[in-house]
Amino acid sequence: MSAPTHPLADLDAQALRDHVADALARGRARSTSLTDAVDDADLVRQHSVLMSPLVWDLAHIGNQEELWLVRDVGGRTPVRADIDHLYDAFRHPRGARPELPLLNPAEARAYVAEVRDKVLDVLERTPLTGRRLVEHGFAFGMIVQHEQQHDETMLATHQLRAGDAVLTAPAPPAAAAAPIPGEVLVPGGPFTMGTSTEPWALDNERPAHRVELPAYVIDAAPVTNGQFAEFIAAGGYGDRRWWSDEGWRHRTEAGLQAPAHWQRDGAGNGSGNGWWRRRFGVLEPVPGAEPVVHVCFHEAQAYSRWAGKRLPTEAEWEKAGRFDPATGASRRYPWGDEDPTAEHANLGQRHLQPAPVGAYPRGASPLGVHQLIGDVWEWTATGWHPYPGFVAFPYEEYSQVFFGGDYRVLRGGSFGTDPAAVRATFRNWDHPIRRQIFAGFRCARDATLAEVAQGRVN
Repeated sequence: MSAPTHPLADLDAQALRDHVADALARGRARSTSLTDAVDDADLVRQHSVLMSPLVWDLAHIGNQEELWLVRDVGGRTPVRADIDHLYDAFRHPRGARPELPLLNPAEARAYVAEVRDKVLDVLERTPLTGRRLVEHGFAFGMIVQHEQQHDETMLATHQLRAGDAVLTAPAPPAAAAAPIPGEVLVPGGPFTMGTSTEPWALDNERPAHRVELPAYVIDAAPVTNGQFAEFIAAGGYGDRRWWSDEGWRHRTEAGLQAPAHWQRDGAGNGSGNGWWRRRFGVLEPVPGAEPVVHVCFHEAQAYSRWAGKRLPTEAEWEKAGRFDPATGASRRYPWGDEDPTAEHANLGQRHLQPAPVGAYPRGASPLGVHQLIGDVWEWTATGWHPYPGFVAFPYEEYSQVFFGGDYRVLRGGSFGTDPAAVRATFRNWDHPIRRQIFAGFRCARDATLAEVAQGRVN
């Protein structure tokens, strides 16, 4: 089972520097657009106790960039060592951050600009080889991903803020004319999970290892709003049978009745399913063909049980997204080893919503599983644990301190995830009650003996 190649491996030193500089610039342009979209009062306000003020995220981005690239990689004098404690995510929970003596918006913008100037100088002067931290530009790639991850967090904060819409984007493409199957049979056998060769892969994605799975069936696309509305109409939220003990307790205490940001359309107008949603300040009918978003793990699990299925394990999700039955190889992405384009997946905040099911036929896996990358993060049944042979790098606080607990793994990225911050091996995690993230799901089930014998789903 051969490992996929990576485009960075073929770049010479200057081409790699150019690639890094472009990735840094793209992230900063996005951070700027998300923070410039609102006034200073909105920047310092906490829009939800689940989220930091936007101005904290902005300065935290600069602080991490200073710590790793200016001080560590570059060996330069600190820019603002006096603020390190303010932007240490482990020292201050999100709910307490508004009370800290944070940099004001003008100070935060000046700070991140000064740090970036120094980082670009470090980039030009640092050999991107030899030391593991800088090999193939890893430290720079880690910071690129960090900024984009916080950009997605800031986008989620925008979704939670009250008031008029301040972000705009074109609608996603329509679904392809050819219908996609409801389910896909994934053959039993081994596949290579994780990676040991992806230059910018984070520690929890490593190392590559062999996993043996029995045959199983997985949905060809994420569960849609229309399908989830059927679960609601069937009384799914009020039926104890479909919920775990923990899930039922949370549903009852939180009063869950529908995905976050949904509300009833009493007149029955709009999409035809009787629901409207608030999306980045705009109230609109819920589109039935789009993947459902803003559901927690417990809601996803309850729907799966109601549908006679279950959530896929993390390994099942990854095999469906990477395994090529013709070669036995595990690809970097469902469509192959090349980086994502606008024809492969809904990524990078190009659109402010998931695309209809079937909108990206070129992004399908060899087995015919669609929209595994982009649109919505997908809950899996798996808890957050290290792979066999895991080694924390370059610091324990990125992954290791979170292993265990009640976290559940999410895969695939969302419409708010940048291509630099997602791949078919990328692992995300969150508490099972979280709904502010751009998360949906797809279902799976064990294959029947007849399906295995026929090599297809009936």
